[in-house]
Amino acid sequence: LYENGVANGVEGLRIIERDELVKMEPNVSDNAVAALWAPTGGIVCPFGLTYAFAENAAKNGVKFQFDTTVTGFAPIEGGWRVETDKGSFETRLVVNAAGVHADELHNAVDAAHPMQIIARRGDYFLLDHAAAGHVHHTIFQLPGKYGKGVLVTPTVHGNLLVGPTAIDVDDKEATATTAAGLNEVREKSGLAVKDLPMRQTITSFAGLRAHEPRHDFFIGEIAPGFVDCAAIESPGLSSAPAVGAMVADIVKNSLHLEDDPTFDPTRKGILDPKTLPFEERAALIKENPAYGQIICRCESVTEGEIIDAIHRVPGARSLDGVKRRTRAGMGRCQAGFCSPRVMEILARELGVTQSEITKAGGKSKIIVGTNKDTF
Repeated sequence: LYENGVANGVEGLRIIERDELVKMEPNVSDNAVAALWAPTGGIVCPFGLTYAFAENAAKNGVKFQFDTTVTGFAPIEGGWRVETDKGSFETRLVVNAAGVHADELHNAVDAAHPMQIIARRGDYFLLDHAAAGHVHHTIFQLPGKYGKGVLVTPTVHGNLLVGPTAIDVDDKEATATTAAGLNEVREKSGLAVKDLPMRQTITSFAGLRAHEPRHDFFIGEIAPGFVDCAAIESPGLSSAPAVGAMVADIVKNSLHLEDDPTFDPTRKGILDPKTLPFEERAALIKENPAYGQIICRCESVTEGEIIDAIHRVPGARSLDGVKRRTRAGMGRCQAGFCSPRVMEILARELGVTQSEITKAGGKSKIIVGTNKDTF
């Protein structure tokens, strides 16, 4: 692994022995004898990264079509007709980045070279802020047949993340955790880190990786004007900026595009009053009292932040949309306290009834009506 890293140009790699390892991570397993130290590794918020890219794209003219299912493709002169459940769209070029469903889109265009994506489920535990400091770096075990294995890592928000498993499933929407999967995380995480405070767990969840049996990323133009960005398994998040640059070059060359001199690479983030000096925060609240109204007690998220998240482009339209932009609902009570207030704010700002508010879009509605309406 060290030799691979050096060959790939990773800077600062070295193998450290147990004495140094224990100084860096006092809670490392008593059975750990050495580690590969990668000081250039980093930790990001996957939600923050995604929204930052999306908002910057919108700022530069990208239009989003949400809650729309692609049902097929038809080649047309100079491009493709994309058929959906909300009508058809004509385009010069398609980028297939459909995650676990990317094989279905690929096979609709290039059945002669079929792709098979298997959904590989990973179960995780998320621990409370009280567990912060138990480890200071992302701790991986040696990789195996199914990937990098169970890790223990701090998050950028001061939680502790433990997982994942690697279990192949038939259902590409099967993101439910299982008792067996979570037990596996408990057992395997203890091989790397001792005395993990698992009683500080505030939630567990599962995600799906897009595994292809050939175990490779598939990035390239498979037909004129149709670009695959498929089977992006782990470490897809870490690779995303480089993958994006690679796909942009493919698109640029395919369509003979020139760089846009008006492109704006900046994105203004959601204002977090907690990061301001006391005087500036007081002035902000005086100017806009919504920034003094705490909605999520666990994470100290204000009404002002939620309103900001809703009115961005593309803005939050659901409880999860607000949660992932502002962390309202990500704390110890897992939205038990703040959900009703966030629903009220969403309904008010979007001009809809609370019965139209969803947890995560689609059919994930929270309520069907109110008692006062019924009685």
